[in-house]
Amino acid sequence: MIQGTGSGVGKSLIVAGLCRIFRDMGINVAPFKAQNMALNSFVTEEGGEIGRAQALQAEAARIKPSVDMNPILLKASGETGCQVIINGKVHSNMKATEYYLFKKEAWIAVTQAYERLSKKYDLIVIEGAGSPAEINLMADEIVNMKVARYADAPVILVGDIDKGGVFASLYGTIELLKDSSNNSNCSSSSNSLCDADYIKAFIINKFRGDISILNPGLTMIHGKTGRPVIGVIPYLGDLSLHEEDGIPLERLKGSRVQGFKDSKIKIVVLRLRYISNFTDFDPFMYEPDVELIYSLWDGDIENADLLIIPGSKNTVKDLLSLRVNGIEESIKRAVEKGILLIGICGGYQMLGGKIYDPYGIESEYKEIDGLGLLDIETVIEKVKVTSRVEAELVQRSELGVKSATPNSLKGYEIHMGVSRGDIGLFKISRLTPHASRLTDVMDGSAKGNVWGTYIHGIFDNDRFRRSLINSLRAKKGLNPTEVIVDYSKLRDNGINRWAKILKGNIDLAFIERLVGI
Repeated sequence: MIQGTGSGVGKSLIVAGLCRIFRDMGINVAPFKAQNMALNSFVTEEGGEIGRAQALQAEAARIKPSVDMNPILLKASGETGCQVIINGKVHSNMKATEYYLFKKEAWIAVTQAYERLSKKYDLIVIEGAGSPAEINLMADEIVNMKVARYADAPVILVGDIDKGGVFASLYGTIELLKDSSNNSNCSSSSNSLCDADYIKAFIINKFRGDISILNPGLTMIHGKTGRPVIGVIPYLGDLSLHEEDGIPLERLKGSRVQGFKDSKIKIVVLRLRYISNFTDFDPFMYEPDVELIYSLWDGDIENADLLIIPGSKNTVKDLLSLRVNGIEESIKRAVEKGILLIGICGGYQMLGGKIYDPYGIESEYKEIDGLGLLDIETVIEKVKVTSRVEAELVQRSELGVKSATPNSLKGYEIHMGVSRGDIGLFKISRLTPHASRLTDVMDGSAKGNVWGTYIHGIFDNDRFRRSLINSLRAKKGLNPTEVIVDYSKLRDNGINRWAKILKGNIDLAFIERLVGI
């Protein structure tokens, strides 16, 4: 099990790297995270929703993602509440106090999923969440030490030295887990393991500088805790692999117009507060003639070649924020200038004339005006659509893409809204677990230089993506580029590179001994 001294220390990618390393050793390996809190999600072939990080980890293990790999997914929908997803399906919306009362039921789902996974795979690499030493949560948590105890899994604790205070974090975690006043799982009995006893070693992540200066600290932390540092991983910046729930800082720096190169296609994604599935746009990072940034600055919005409103876990609140902060007017000025505007999922809903929320699922507003750029209206429903899809592009000319764009596109849906009106950009087929087709439905709308769709992952389709970029190049008077970037292959190469770096900077033999390989 990989745990961390806090959130964002690199647990998810270390699990992914280990999954690829072990799979390349011929071991039948799978990832597992009992409870994930993330707005970045993925739809499995069963039609279930899991954290995007677990989908990446499954990809690293070269297996299909399954809801058993992430039985509990929490998606924050406001300041105090979460949508609780159990085994891939929405259970209910809960406030924090309600969820804590629900923990016993959630734990049953965790253990059942783990047992199902254990029967299929020889090795499971488990990811924790946040820190195991949050003293106010120890008694009720179902994702860190409770999982380690249940699975009898040795734990490697990861600390992020780039945040500062890494030795204090490593040492403090051990001491808090040893303190019986904080931890009911510590006992003076010789045959009872304390939670701290499960931690066997440390990994220090995101190191920059001279390792010789760090080495005395490695020796001292070993002496103080009895646990070795089995790896120091260099700071690598944005690895261009799917992140769990936060856009890497490198992608947020962006530019201020003059920083754009004239030959680049400038794609600006609105940095919504409740942005979800921002990995929809990762494929653009691999295109050599594209600069992708996340921004709410009017200078970026009104000087883009392509402006994208992404998905949102709270479409109504994000729309209101755009309105209150004057960004709505900047968006409309961009459209008036002829800039292409695309809305994905929640962003698509914002583009319509009205959004109705009759059940108060997203906010206290029963009705709110949209941006009025598409002739559609949306009703937020109680039932959530989660499905893999295949799509046929019907109104090709409306998108401005070349005739060579393939008709068949793949992606997935995750939405609770139903849109009506001028719909008919795509014809989509929702796929069941057995790859049979449900009733075809129409999706998407277009008007002038604005279009939207519910299809997540649409830009993963290589030829469609290139055709879209070439249409933007043509508007700038640039010649088309016919080289097709194989996004899936490049992503797999990225996992391989990361696994090689990880393997070269950790004591893999130590881990092999821990798990009995």
